[in-house]
Amino acid sequence: MEAVILNFRRGRRTQSSNQMILRIEDVDNKEKAKTFLGKKVSWICPGKNKKEIKGLVKMLHGNSGLVRVHFERGMPGQCLGKKVQVK
Repeated sequence: MEAVILNFRRGRRTQSSNQMILRIEDVDNKEKAKTFLGKKVSWICPGKNKKEIKGLVKMLHGNSGLVRVHFERGMPGQCLGKKVQVK
């Protein structure tokens, strides 16, 4: 299943570089999003090295079906708006 990275998890003055907010396709409410808790997520870096950064869906974000993902390392800014795989 695919998802889109919307933004970093952030506050008014802080930003968590390894926590991202994702919108999973065909998920539009809390009940559907709860089924994805604990699933693995992977993003492949563009370029010739093709590094894979893995993460885990940890919690819900709001009432519209968004989820928070904790990645194993900080994510680059070029990942915003890109697709990731949810397994």
